[in-house]
Amino acid sequence: RIDGMEKFAGESFHTSRWNYDVDLAGKRVGIIGTGATAVQVIPEIAKAVGELYVFQRTPSTIDVRDQRHTTDEEIEKWKSEPGWARSRRARFARISEGRTAIKGNDAYLAGEVEDYKERKEHATRLSMEELVAKQLDTNFRIMEQIRARVDAIVDDPATAEALKPYYPYGCKRPTFHDEFLPTFNRPNVHLVDTAPTGVTEINERGVVHNGVEYPLDVLIYATGFQWMATSTFNMVVGRDGVGLSDKWQSEGTKTFLGIHSKGFPNLFIMTGPQGGGGSFNFTDAIDAHSDYAAWMIDLMQERGESVVDVTADAEERYAEHCRNADVATAPLRDCLSYYNGHGDAEPGSLAYYGGGRWHKFRIAAQDTLEPYVFGSVD
Repeated sequence: RIDGMEKFAGESFHTSRWNYDVDLAGKRVGIIGTGATAVQVIPEIAKAVGELYVFQRTPSTIDVRDQRHTTDEEIEKWKSEPGWARSRRARFARISEGRTAIKGNDAYLAGEVEDYKERKEHATRLSMEELVAKQLDTNFRIMEQIRARVDAIVDDPATAEALKPYYPYGCKRPTFHDEFLPTFNRPNVHLVDTAPTGVTEINERGVVHNGVEYPLDVLIYATGFQWMATSTFNMVVGRDGVGLSDKWQSEGTKTFLGIHSKGFPNLFIMTGPQGGGGSFNFTDAIDAHSDYAAWMIDLMQERGESVVDVTADAEERYAEHCRNADVATAPLRDCLSYYNGHGDAEPGSLAYYGGGRWHKFRIAAQDTLEPYVFGSVD
């Protein structure tokens, strides 16, 4: 919560609960946030409002959108290719660079070329530290391009400087838009840089920052959401009457494969913390987790089992692996983001699993069945 937000006398709403009854035309409008949602909202409402005040804590990476229509020829071709979408995702999963994955390479994803880049071979296997350093170097070059784009588009030097992201690429959710940056050249749009604390005070008239009051008719919260800590986790109760979120808060996040958690039999967590198997395309992770759950259900039917849980040892070893992976890749997350609980998340509890061994853990478990405790309903 922001101090005083309940005092604001004008209209206010969150972007996820947009109030379509509020007419923004000609109004003094404030929007708190410049993340993935705000990047889409700001260029559109700027065209209608009288004055727009954008309150920014952390700048987003604004890359070229490079959007195009799917052609009729592509649609007809895909109609004749069974499983084309899954094949496209499988090719997508081979891409290890974040920006390359998000932008996508049409020729490679369509299967027209063998690979999306020329592969390099190292004389010796790179260590984790070397891999992270290599990725940081690549990320720096990408961010320099993105920062240069800000300078090339935004007219006011002070505004441009505030809009430049300073963290490694991918630390916050990357965004792509061709109208966001030009919006700050409009005479009715004003950027209010609230770094590093963000907005801390609201009164009945509007937002107050650094002793300056910004009177508003409408205040829009584009402040995101508490991902991986939703009410769903709070509602799941295990064998001992302990809630899943209570277990994780007292013991730290502990799962096996991000799917099972000891003491919560027959619970399959889809794409939760510590859940891997995917790529930069989250649908790929959903596929992997769903395939695994289907395998487990088939296995239980074959064995005549009605309950499955996991051993404490299997859960602890996997959770420790996730903690170690998060620590090793921490330099890539040097910012405040919901990916890392806004800087407060403990290693091993991040929104995205940072390791590359999920499938190895899964395959070993499916081969030996050692992590599982099967039983029947009492």
